[in-house]
Amino acid sequence: MRYDPPSGRRRDTPAARREPAVAASRALEDRATDPRAGYAVAEPTHPVPPRPPSRALPGDGTVESLPKTQEVAIPLGRGEIRGDLALPLGSLGVVVFAHGSGSSRKSPRNRWVAAELQTSGIATLLFDLLTPEEERRDLRTGEFRFDIPRLSGRLVEVIDWVAQWSETRGTPLGLYGASTGGAAALIAAASRPDAVRAVVLRGARSDLADARAREIRSPTLLLVGGRDPEIRRLNEATYRKLVGAKKLIVIPGATHLFEEPGALEEVSRRAREWFLSFLPVHKPT
Repeated sequence: MRYDPPSGRRRDTPAARREPAVAASRALEDRATDPRAGYAVAEPTHPVPPRPPSRALPGDGTVESLPKTQEVAIPLGRGEIRGDLALPLGSLGVVVFAHGSGSSRKSPRNRWVAAELQTSGIATLLFDLLTPEEERRDLRTGEFRFDIPRLSGRLVEVIDWVAQWSETRGTPLGLYGASTGGAAALIAAASRPDAVRAVVLRGARSDLADARAREIRSPTLLLVGGRDPEIRRLNEATYRKLVGAKKLIVIPGATHLFEEPGALEEVSRRAREWFLSFLPVHKPT
């Protein structure tokens, strides 16, 4: 038995069904080292730490007891927003999630990835980019879901709050953005270069942040589905503009929401490896 990534339901899934997307993405990564492919593969600055030996990750066939999640109120210039913060004991870092348009901190796909990071000792914060009043208004008009200056500014406020809050102060910080949340994450990384140590994007509308792409110094991983051609094209264009450590991985067979068997597991694995490579402060032994 395992948990189904998008819904959280348990179901039987033969391992063979998950293999094609995983194997194909690894093959594509190998080809990405060829300069003719147009992708450069950034080598991690530190070896990826092994998974904690007593823990099993989602999708491994067992169920893991995750750290307790607490709801936090994050003050803004005007009002506040709510977030769900999970703090594993001795966290290696904290990853702030920026959801896509029309979604919220309850996004099942983001929560699936967050669970993977938590089992690896990384704290996660999923929060609502819009206040309750803004969300109600957006449901009627749709005026805020593509308001990238508003969304990225909101993310910057959350980054500043994480840096100052007593339980997360001094903890290395990363960003994970999906769809329009990916654009907000890129702009926030450009706005807070000293605070953001790593960025992971899933199916991002990266074109909405292209004006700031050359300012980003944080190591950035772009994950796109092979059956999401327009988003792939936009991410490839953004990738060429990034000047820091970077990597673009296409997951063959995956569509925009990564609903195909094995696709979201691959996203989670890649995100985990990226954050474990760049977030922790490794001290010489």
